[in-house]
Amino acid sequence: MTDPLYTRLQATAQRLITKYGQAGTIRRITPSDPVTGGDGTTRDYPCRLFPAGYDRRYVDGTNILASDKQLYIGSIGIGVSPKVGDVAIGADGTEYHIVHDDPNNYDGVTDVVFITQGRVA
Repeated sequence: MTDPLYTRLQATAQRLITKYGQAGTIRRITPSDPVTGGDGTTRDYPCRLFPAGYDRRYVDGTNILASDKQLYIGSIGIGVSPKVGDVAIGADGTEYHIVHDDPNNYDGVTDVVFITQGRVA
């Protein structure tokens, strides 16, 4: 059962991302079948996202690079949960390869917001 607190937090996060964020796309590339071969399929999912830089104290040059962005992705109406290997495309066309994902799913039912680490290709 959905906790009303997480539903309110989800709505607040979505409202802030809609207000301050930008239109974007999550591009998921599924690999080809190893038996039959062929090309992988690409599917785009529209979303709202807000790219933010990391605080300098977290940048270590290995796990988090200076050019990495923290991408806050709204969870309402996205259709997929962003995961490692996906590509988030911002409104300006910048492609961020998702290298770490955190769904912020505290009750196991409601995805409040997706916070991912995006690395510019």
